[in-house]
Amino acid sequence: MSVVSLLGVNVLKNPAKFGDPYEFEITFECLEQLQKEWKLTYVGSATSAEHDQELDSLLVGPIPVGVNKFIFEADPPDNKRIPDAEVLGVTVILLSCAYDGREFVRVGYYVNNEYDSDELNADPPAKPVLDRVRRNVLAEKPRVTRFAIKWDSDDSAPAEFPPDQPEADLTADGEEYGAEEAEEDEELVEENAAVDPDAMVDDSEMAGAETTATEVADESDNGSEDLEADSSGSEDEEVEEEEVEGEEDAMELDNVEKSNDQKTSS
Repeated sequence: MSVVSLLGVNVLKNPAKFGDPYEFEITFECLEQLQKEWKLTYVGSATSAEHDQELDSLLVGPIPVGVNKFIFEADPPDNKRIPDAEVLGVTVILLSCAYDGREFVRVGYYVNNEYDSDELNADPPAKPVLDRVRRNVLAEKPRVTRFAIKWDSDDSAPAEFPPDQPEADLTADGEEYGAEEAEEDEELVEENAAVDPDAMVDDSEMAGAETTATEVADESDNGSEDLEADSSGSEDEEVEEEEVEGEEDAMELDNVEKSNDQKTSS
């Protein structure tokens, strides 16, 4: 549980000129009488931290227990430490609070710097005209980050923060660094080696079985045509066989009649 809870931050005199001081109304609650340090940082460049500026810091306390409120005022950034290409556009300011050198809360705001006229915004000069630049802190969308730290009270502090690890210095980093990752890689290799080969054959058969509807239709049509031709040929053969059998029966009847006539005449 945190001994100090941030309840709210109001950005005062916003929007303002680029060279005007920053003002914040900060409300917080203390469960113990502590002394805290508030700090405001201006991010001068999105590509390098060397342009960041600590605008101001304020040591507050000891603060009485309960809800407290105060005004934190910080100087504007030094434009000489900001690249000309980074003066205009969107940047970030960070309002943070620490106890005994340990930061426990940070509030970030986007800041939009632009000229006060459409003509300058449409065609900005190569060298920024700071007197015409206005800043607008997006106070409606703060980004609040809280950190767990060890306070003076043992009841409210974590067991160990950060935890002491004396045994970590007794072992070489090269022996254990990445050991868990290596074990996981070996398990993956074993699982891949144990893959069922039949399943791989089935997959290949399934992949080879992907034929188009046109090919299937052509094959089925060709097969049906062959079957019909075979069936029609067999029927013709049956008809011819029946005709031959009928002729043989007629010849047998003629022979019988001739033999009877011969017997009668004799």
